[in-house]
Amino acid sequence: MFGFLDKLKSTVSKTAQSLVENVVNSVSEEAEFSEFVLEDMEDLLISADLGVDYASELTDKLRNQIKVKPSQVKEYLKTEFLKIIEETGSCELSFVPNELNIYLITGVNGVGKTTLIGKMAYMFKERGQRVLVAAGDTFRAAAEEQADIWSKRSGADIVRRDKADPASVVYEAINKCGVNKENGENSGYDVLLIDTAGRLHNKFNLMEELSKIKTVIDKNAPNALRESILVIDANTGQNGLQQAKVFKECVNLTAVALTKLDGTAKGGIVLAIAKSLGLPVKLVGVGEKIEDLKPFDSQEFIEALFV
Repeated sequence: MFGFLDKLKSTVSKTAQSLVENVVNSVSEEAEFSEFVLEDMEDLLISADLGVDYASELTDKLRNQIKVKPSQVKEYLKTEFLKIIEETGSCELSFVPNELNIYLITGVNGVGKTTLIGKMAYMFKERGQRVLVAAGDTFRAAAEEQADIWSKRSGADIVRRDKADPASVVYEAINKCGVNKENGENSGYDVLLIDTAGRLHNKFNLMEELSKIKTVIDKNAPNALRESILVIDANTGQNGLQQAKVFKECVNLTAVALTKLDGTAKGGIVLAIAKSLGLPVKLVGVGEKIEDLKPFDSQEFIEALFV
């Protein structure tokens, strides 16, 4: 049977080639780590979108040491990669039974936020949870239509108000959930997924609007926000890091969802995010189908890279 690990191996095959195989093949037959070999290795790691700083750190560790030989570079990378991912903390999506669990989904234009929300709704519905979607991208009609379509496909309910203030949509959705501010219990839904308009991280007014949504959540459903998730398109590579830094300050990001990982050689962004931001990747898109959103597992990801 074609299981999830097989699917993941297929999904990250291009990343495995650029991030592992190319590096290993370039140095493994060398007797020692000469400066020439290390520079070549560093260039290959950078080209795989690991980031200049992290690539330099990995190669610097191999300078002036005798324990690790070029023939052992594959095991060295495997250990280092797993270590940096696990240092970010648990990759498991936070969820508290019998309480409302809010997930705020943010990101720049075109990264697949609404599609991700539809797949998240399906994932929670499959687990028997009651799901409500707040269509917070209110100024782009196509976005609300898309959210509506995905909600129907997943079996989730939706709150949408075309052209309304996004924060007011979120307020209405929280009220519909029937949250008790005293104890966090709710009478309506287990999960509230909040869609937001795509916004450039360098647009102050749009980021302020996002902060307003976060304030509405904090005021009307204190302690219910389980995750503040930044969606990053794996194809954006290092550009995603600058996005993440600004969003992290604005809405106190707790996790990253990586979309469109299939078909890209830039899956090294998982490691760059962990190294630069200390944020765990908790969800990963491994295909276009509604069930092709999976919880990220660091062990499985590394195993898939180092086949």
